[in-house]
Amino acid sequence: MVLTGAEIVVECLKEQGVDTVFGYPGGTILNVYDALYKHSEEIHHILTSHEQGASHAADGYARATGKVGVCLATSGPGATNLVTGIATAYMDSVPMVAITCNVNLPLLGKDTFQEVDIAGITMPITKHNYIVKDVAILADTLRKAFTIAKSGRPGPVLVDITKDVTANSCEYEKQEPEKIVTQKGRYTETELEEAIRLIESAEKPFIYVGGGAVISGAHEEVRAFAKLVDAPVCDTLMGKGVIDGYDERYTGMIGMHGTKASNFGVSECDLLIAMGARFSDRVVGNPKKFAENAKVLHIDIDAAEINKNIRTDVSLVGDLKAVLTELNAKIKEQRHEEWMAHIKELKDKYPLSYDTSALSCPYIMEEIDRVTKGEAVITTDVGQHQMWAAQYYKYTKPRTLLTSGGLGTMGYGLGACIGAKMGQPDKICINIAGDGCFRMNMNELATASRYNIPIIQVVINNHVLGMVRQWQTLFYGKRYSQTVLNDGVDFCKVAEGLGCETILVTKKEEVAPAIEKAIALKKPVLLNCIIPEDDKVFPMVPAGAPISEAFDAGDLES
Repeated sequence: MVLTGAEIVVECLKEQGVDTVFGYPGGTILNVYDALYKHSEEIHHILTSHEQGASHAADGYARATGKVGVCLATSGPGATNLVTGIATAYMDSVPMVAITCNVNLPLLGKDTFQEVDIAGITMPITKHNYIVKDVAILADTLRKAFTIAKSGRPGPVLVDITKDVTANSCEYEKQEPEKIVTQKGRYTETELEEAIRLIESAEKPFIYVGGGAVISGAHEEVRAFAKLVDAPVCDTLMGKGVIDGYDERYTGMIGMHGTKASNFGVSECDLLIAMGARFSDRVVGNPKKFAENAKVLHIDIDAAEINKNIRTDVSLVGDLKAVLTELNAKIKEQRHEEWMAHIKELKDKYPLSYDTSALSCPYIMEEIDRVTKGEAVITTDVGQHQMWAAQYYKYTKPRTLLTSGGLGTMGYGLGACIGAKMGQPDKICINIAGDGCFRMNMNELATASRYNIPIIQVVINNHVLGMVRQWQTLFYGKRYSQTVLNDGVDFCKVAEGLGCETILVTKKEEVAPAIEKAIALKKPVLLNCIIPEDDKVFPMVPAGAPISEAFDAGDLES
């Protein structure tokens, strides 16, 4: 049948099983929005308050569901407003397709009104991108975009379409989406045997799990491997939920704000098994002193990550779920009683702790965990609250912590929470944001209220930029340059003005009732939680220091 380019866009979305898109209309993309209007029963469009909110919502939808998230924007500033969200998705390997429309083909390159080279701008932060100048290749381009976004190591793909292409017509024939085949491992039998030899000869193995384990759906294989090898397990911010937070083998997060048990244990191990992790600087600290007593076995789907930050002794390149399935079938069961006993001693000696005398974010996270029975999807912004959310909520399943790990995007969480709720409507979805982050994209509360999306926005309000202030306190002589936010902004009034319910929380005993009420209201609710301005995230490793030098408040006092 003959369709316009705009109609082909919608039909291709339907082909790919897309049920929800996030975006903001404008002049060059009007034809696509007109086509969406006619298919509103099949594709639910969420009009966000800002294009950046749309990109974060598509990201959150993708992380919560494992499906490809989709966002739409017009040309010029509409397209450039997606850039931060695209970069966020790129750094965390999130499958996303961003569809933008540009000026008519004859006007390209002439500084036309609202023209920008969005393909050129996003080239370094997309897995691939396209500019479509011929309606005849539009359908195949969109299909390729979805395949690229979700295959191998996932990532965002941008498709920019000139406006005349959306108006022009051509023959369209429906196709079934290309099946994504798990990549065969790109390693030899010799390399596999060497990996098994390393594992079976280790006396003090330690497993380090990253976001790739979530993406590959390998949590059951990771848990089976840990039991088979009899090893402790730490995770990164992106790897939360792969190992049950209550598992006796679990030692907590590793790195700059990781537990002492994880940081000290990795520093002492004789074999570090990295799974779907990229040895980020926030994990490694000083690379020359990271796991310096250990041989390193690295399993990852992306060959570019091997030996990029840390030299490995053996690497297995392939989909983690497939690699572990093979390893689990071939490894002999191991026992490391002495090593596991030592790790338990570290956990007992260095538990996470905080001041229990006043309202604090750790207490709030523990109460959210208790009230929701650990079944909520938690999104966060970036800073102290993000670390506390990672430390004090017990993630028992993957895809339940959605956070900007690689780019560290302030303002990410609220849009992501809206996207997560649209993808997982039966889940309680809660965004944890500091007051500094919340100011950046709090306009998306209007999106939640417009569609009555029952998310819970928790503002950890200390009236400062908490993480930056912590660094200023510890390393900059308490010179609080531009980090004090103690002004006249009333978040409860703002949220009420945007159509949301609000609850002010100033005492510990108010936390649980507030969470319970927010859940029961089944509408967007803001909890404004006032905490002390100088609460700090511990443990901590100074930037560039070995992770074996993690310190906490007690160490500072002594």
